[in-house]
Amino acid sequence: MSLPVYLVDDDEAVRSALSLLLSTVGMQVTAFADPQSFLARIGALGPGCLVLDIRMPAISGLKLQERLAEQGIDWPVIVISGHGDIEACRRAFRNGALDFLSKPVDEQDLIEAIQKGQEVLGRTLRARAEKAETLDLLSALTSRESEVLALIAKGFTTRQIAEGLGLSPRTVESHRSAIGTKLGTTSQAELTRIWLEGRVTP
Repeated sequence: MSLPVYLVDDDEAVRSALSLLLSTVGMQVTAFADPQSFLARIGALGPGCLVLDIRMPAISGLKLQERLAEQGIDWPVIVISGHGDIEACRRAFRNGALDFLSKPVDEQDLIEAIQKGQEVLGRTLRARAEKAETLDLLSALTSRESEVLALIAKGFTTRQIAEGLGLSPRTVESHRSAIGTKLGTTSQAELTRIWLEGRVTP
């Protein structure tokens, strides 16, 4: 199932035409007449791809894009405009826009841009889910098990870990066994991957 599309444009004819176009290719579209309406509902919306008109009363598409970035919302943004200029295009891309399309929008260009945005967002969401799962697994380790795992990941042997932590090799092996049970693997390569993934910010 494709991720939702949020269309924000103050032109009712454009909203209707683009909503119809995108729905015909199986996209789930929710249209908003202005940025205020979108912001009022954003807390209840799931991650999706944004299509923003650049010139709207009160809050422009670029200003909305900037507000979302300030809130840490990094959903893919496609900016559309009938009055596009170089500076507006630069601002949009500086703020992380995926594409900038001029009205009248080429239908295929818009569809392809949204599909690209959905793919990018899909990869991001999967990476975050995997990160959350890894952190959940690692949170089950005791502080000592976490120490042992870090040393395993750095390539130290059981004897070296025992000497470094002032433990007996038998105790280290006991910790390794517990780690393997909790993380679902005894493979050093996999343990190292999990440890690294737990340290990397997505």
